[in-house]
Amino acid sequence: MDSSTIIAIASITTAGLTTGIGCMAPALGEGRSVATALTALAQQPDASATITRTLFVGLAMIESTAIYCFVISMILIFANPFWNHAISQAAGK
Repeated sequence: MDSSTIIAIASITTAGLTTGIGCMAPALGEGRSVATALTALAQQPDASATITRTLFVGLAMIESTAIYCFVISMILIFANPFWNHAISQAAGK
């Protein structure tokens, strides 16, 4: 195997793991935060505005983790910084 094939295999594998784990963990976190918020709303219905606002801010922060993982996986697949190094090494031989 040449170096570009190894880089392609590593990039695709890493992108898959990044997307898989990076979407699974925030989904679990979002489920837990919604469940906790619903419990809090059931116990204190008067504080629904505060709880809801805090929930949406928290959900946005949790979701940003999944978005960052998606961006990293797209960079690894389409704009891999290691390709230039591999091409320059191959041209130098």
